[in-house]
Amino acid sequence: MSSNTVSKTSTTDPHRLPNFCAGPAAIPTEVLARAQSEMLDWQGRGVSVMEMSHRSKDYMAIAEKAESKLRSLMAIPDNYKVLFLQGGASLQFSAIPLNLLNGGPADYLTTGAWSGKAIKEAKRYETLGLGGINQVATGKDSNFTTVPAMSEWQLSDNAAYFHYCANETIHGLQIFEPPQVGAPLIVDMSSCILSQPIDVSKYGMIYAGAQKNIGPAGLLIVIIRDDLLDQASEWCPLLLNYGHQADKESMSNTPATYSWYLAGLVFDWLEAQGGVEAIGQINQQKADLLYKTIDDSSFYNNPVDKQYRSIMNVPFTLANSSLDKTFLEESEQAGLLSLKGHRDVGGMRASIYNAVPLEWVQLLVDFMIDFENRYA
Repeated sequence: MSSNTVSKTSTTDPHRLPNFCAGPAAIPTEVLARAQSEMLDWQGRGVSVMEMSHRSKDYMAIAEKAESKLRSLMAIPDNYKVLFLQGGASLQFSAIPLNLLNGGPADYLTTGAWSGKAIKEAKRYETLGLGGINQVATGKDSNFTTVPAMSEWQLSDNAAYFHYCANETIHGLQIFEPPQVGAPLIVDMSSCILSQPIDVSKYGMIYAGAQKNIGPAGLLIVIIRDDLLDQASEWCPLLLNYGHQADKESMSNTPATYSWYLAGLVFDWLEAQGGVEAIGQINQQKADLLYKTIDDSSFYNNPVDKQYRSIMNVPFTLANSSLDKTFLEESEQAGLLSLKGHRDVGGMRASIYNAVPLEWVQLLVDFMIDFENRYA
């Protein structure tokens, strides 16, 4: 076992260990502490937020504040609606074609597991006559370690939309700049939203599951331009209809009230860190530290094209894969949690979302160097 066992008192909080889970992921300690203090009695009201009517004056104030904070953090233009929905990002793989295909075609770029799932689901709706689904390119031949050159993309004429995943959580591949195409960009930002500044006006719609950088699982954020709200097909269920949900202020049915509340606390926390620009600088520091450790070693490897390396999800392998089990056992014994790679990729993966402090990444790096020294 490594001598670098992580004492609970060596982390930023005496009761918490470094958590590198891909999702549900770490939530800022300050947010959890505040939620704990308000659990039984929210601001002297004598009830928990979980017990409030979603249409009560108090809860409406919570919801409105969360939206206002998110709009401020991301500089969301006035001609975009912000929806707090349920079902996770995967439900949007169905909702998007039902809302936006309109005779199509629609273009999809496949760069990993999640964009692959999105196009597979969208193709189910071709049989309804909503329009064709076109895969413009796929990174499968490279095992999703790079993005095919745009010169190779087979773009449709007059596409209804262009869908891609900005950050592939499983493969650790990130597209940092929005593709320059003519169709409205529909982007899955589940694992990179709020990690760096972006220009929202370049996108038709951004969607993100909450369980990476926003809060607990069960909540979904949709940021959608107004002109895309009224295009849903007759096949679209009411609860998946973006225009309907916008009209009902995300309360067509009872929303995920406690997750929405916790998201608001995360937005407060992020604002206190200096906003998205400040947290983006910290995220880059964390990623640089971890990738340098990997690149400076012949013992560790990250296969992703350097220009597309994710700053949120860092997969890595050992030169001797027979040591994988030992690495994972010893890292957990050392107090470093959830480093096992996804079953489709293997190896290890460190997810270093906003709530993962630089100190935790340093502890991981120290363990990796020690492990290499003992087993190389």
